Amino acid sequence: MQRTAPEDPARADRGRVRHGPPAPDPGLPVLPELAAVLAAAADRTVCEPPGGGAALRTAAAGHLRRRGIGVDADGVVAAPGGPTLLFALLAAADGDVLLPRPCPAWWAPQVRLLAGDRSAFHVPTPAECGGAPDPYALLETVGRVRAEGGNPRLLLLCVPDDPTGTLAPPETVRAVCEVALAEGLTVISDETWRDTVHRPRETVFFSPAEMFPDHVVVLGDLAGALTPTTWPVAVARLPATEAGAALRARVLDVLAALGATVPAPFAEAAAYALHDPQPVVARAASAAALNARVQGAVHAAVLAAGAFARPPVAGRHLYADLGPLREGLAERGVTDSMELEEYLTTRLNTPVPGGHRFGDPLGALRVRLSTAPLLGATPGRRTESLTARDPLELPHLEQALNHLGEALAELGRTRRTP
Repeated sequence: MQRTAPEDPARADRGRVRHGPPAPDPGLPVLPELAAVLAAAADRTVCEPPGGGAALRTAAAGHLRRRGIGVDADGVVAAPGGPTLLFALLAAADGDVLLPRPCPAWWAPQVRLLAGDRSAFHVPTPAECGGAPDPYALLETVGRVRAEGGNPRLLLLCVPDDPTGTLAPPETVRAVCEVALAEGLTVISDETWRDTVHRPRETVFFSPAEMFPDHVVVLGDLAGALTPTTWPVAVARLPATEAGAALRARVLDVLAALGATVPAPFAEAAAYALHDPQPVVARAASAAALNARVQGAVHAAVLAAGAFARPPVAGRHLYADLGPLREGLAERGVTDSMELEEYLTTRLNTPVPGGHRFGDPLGALRVRLSTAPLLGATPGRRTESLTARDPLELPHLEQALNHLGEALAELGRTRRTP
């Protein structure tokens, strides 16, 4: 069991631990059809109500129903971005929060912002995937937290997962949810990356809300697959129960108190995307196929260097464990994940967040590697990467992958003195 610790003041000059890195950027130009909808709505000056207007919520409900999650517009809330919506959900509930380890970098800071003595506790994930804790470890952690006077009430899942790019199998998700519900926990399932699964026809994915619709909240940030990262729109589906209605009312109170409403032009664009029009669906599929190829090449480079990483099956990043390269890293002055983040960020000239930002111990030499920096430095190059028959044959992408591979390979070479 690992409680989220405060930032060490002695290390304040070596990077910000409390503030997570930005969400992984898609590295692709804005879809023209989305840009046109946003531009057409630019003169909308009336604010959306807290929780989103009827058009946005209706579009979100239809989007979720097409993915097997039962909900109507009255069971949906919207907010300007995933972190804001998660904060409102946490503030509307009570008790301590359980998180898988590793987990998205922006989760734990939301808990730290809440008043009182609420805490976040990290629970290890199984060997085969991230995003969901090991069921037995979850049961043990709940017992320990209660024995120490804590009040575990919420469990956050990420299926598919950021940062590992993996997908928890249905049997693991079910087992975790069964433990959570037996222990009286409310489950919040972050499904931001659902539409980024690389091979959806070959991959079995069930939302926890499909298994336990009366006990699971579904959260989704549209910036995961449907809209640009800089467009602040996220939606949540709450259970159609008395408890779900009460939670939704409290969430709306929090959003109203924060003045956290979706800007009207973005709400218009988000509603368009949530209706799953052909251009948006096609872009999501093309981006997933591109990331499958590039993430596969990055995974191969990590393994070739002698390090470890779970094979990614979704998203646009993977989580590399460079622990086997510890000797070579130590010779370069790198002994923890904060130093590893600084070293690789400088070496690759792109942000490479360390594992400490995702809840892993500082001594674990882990980083999240993203595909976006590899796709090209200009919109034209990124579009070329998206539309190429085989993007790995493009000179600029081949060069970027070679640069990454060389940077990782050199860490495995220790400097031997005669």
